[in-house]
Parts: sequence; C-alpha cells; structure tokens
Amino acid sequence: MTDTPQILLHNYPQSPVAEKVRIAFGIKGLGWASVEIPRLAPKPMLTALTGGYRRTPVMQIGADIYCDSLCIIEELERRFPDPSFFPGATRGLATAIARWTDGALFAAWVKLILAGQGENLPADFAADRGRLYLGPDWAEALERAQSDLPHMAAQARQALSLLDDMLAGDQAHALGAAPSLADLAFWHVVWFLRGRWEGGPPLIAEFPAIEAWEARMAAIGHGPRSDDVDPADAIAIAAAAEPTAPEGTDPRDPQGLTPGMAVTVVPDTDGGEQPGEGILRYASRDRIVILRDSAEAGRLAVHYPRAGYRVRPL
Repeated sequence: MTDTPQILLHNYPQSPVAEKVRIAFGIKGLGWASVEIPRLAPKPMLTALTGGYRRTPVMQIGADIYCDSLCIIEELERRFPDPSFFPGATRGLATAIARWTDGALFAAWVKLILAGQGENLPADFAADRGRLYLGPDWAEALERAQSDLPHMAAQARQALSLLDDMLAGDQAHALGAAPSLADLAFWHVVWFLRGRWEGGPPLIAEFPAIEAWEARMAAIGHGPRSDDVDPADAIAIAAAAEPTAPEGTDPRDPQGLTPGMAVTVVPDTDGGEQPGEGILRYASRDRIVILRDSAEAGRLAVHYPRAGYRVRPL
C-alpha cells in the first residue's frame, strides 16, 4: 500500500533479538528495509537517533525511533493489528513469557554460549558481552562458567522442555494454532542456541516437536524486504520527517510524570548506554516517549517500553 510508512530496522544479521523482530515482520507480512549497525559499540550513527541507547534492534519510522523489541512489537501491533501477535486474548500470557525469555532465560543462555565457545570467542566480543552479562570481573566469571557448562546445559534442557510441553498434541504454536508473541519470544532464544553453540543442535534434537515448530517458524520468513538503507540515509529520512507520537500522560502515574518534564530514560540493566535525555511527550503504563533534538537528525520522538526502563525527572 502506498500509504504504509517505510519501516527501517537498525540491526545486524547475527542478532537474535533482531531475528525476533524480523520474524514479526513475516507474521504481519510487512515490508521493511535493513540499516546495518555494528555488533559492538561505538555506534555513532545509531546513537545519533536514540540519544544513547545502543542495543539491537531499533526500529525507525520517519522521526519516530522505537527502542527495545517489546516496544517495537507493540507498535507494530498498534499500527497493523491483523493478524494479531496476541490471538485469542493472549496478550498477558505472551508478554509474561517474553519478559522471561528476554530477561533471565536470554542472560543464562548468553553465559552458556560464551562459555561454550571458549577460545573461539573473539576477544572484543567477549569483553563487551562479558561485561554486560558476567559483570566487571567477566574474565574470571567466564572461566568459572566454562567449568560449569554441564550445569548450564542441564538448565537449558529444562527450559526447552517447557516449550516442548506447550507444543504437545501436535499444537502448531506455543499458545495455539496461530503464531503469537510467545512464539517470537521462544524463537529468538532457540535460534540463538542452535546457531551459536555446537551443543545446541544435539540438545534441541531431543525435542522433535520443537524441531517441527522451528521449521514452521522459519517458513514464515521475514516479510518483504527492500534494499538496505545506508545509516546516513536513515538519518536524513528522520531529519526530513516530524514525530507522530501522541502527547499525554496517565493521571495515576506513580511517578507523577507529565508532558513537558525534562527526563532521562535508561534500561534497568546496565548495557553501556548513556541515558536518553529529552522532554517527556507521552507516558502510560506501557510506554514512555521523549522528544529530543539531534544535531544530525533534527527533532525526534524516542519510544521505550515502561517495563524494564527507569525514568528520572531532571
């Protein structure tokens, strides 16, 4: 459709969280274009848009910038409700599953994969992800994790068994006949485990229902993909647009947030980001939007999910 806005996904091919969003495009049949970003910081072309957020992926529609896959998926659902990521009133359960897979499960599997790669792990990648997932003494923690690999594999096997139970009885997807956010949530961690650790495929092979589900998910594909967009062109697209985010707040907001307040927003877990700073545009139970002025891209609206993000009035 000619009135469908151009969707840009700032990502890199190996990112499991970006893979979650790419399959989300496939479920909804949405056209999009990729803007490739570095795997490691610094990411100056990305942070020119986000104001400091450096995680992968980030979605851009004009001058509206969406941080975190949960925020991206909720925005896709709002703009393009059919087919839904929440068939049969599954939003609450699917979102709870996604919070688990994105948080504790993903962190545990990152440690497993870092430990499993051993000496094959590039030093710069080990330092970046090690600091994020293993703490400041990541090198020592990685050595301990390598000796703890059988335990971590046992924990991963137990988590896989939960998905296997959900697919019992020839159920096509995690919560029923149609794919949902729950499938996206499981997909990216299983895709990550299979592709990044040599022990992943044998572990998954114990669960034929999961392997059949993987084939169904892969068949969905990534939707119609246009030619890649250069990061400088993505910035120019933002500079030529105006933010479309609504203005408003929740009168019951526990922090008393109101439009016009100067605030910072940053993830609860330290990922090396500078806090995003701007003027509060919108606050609800589910989302925070700030306006910021970028020297390169002009006026931008940066969207974050409320869950997992800390908002501080200045």
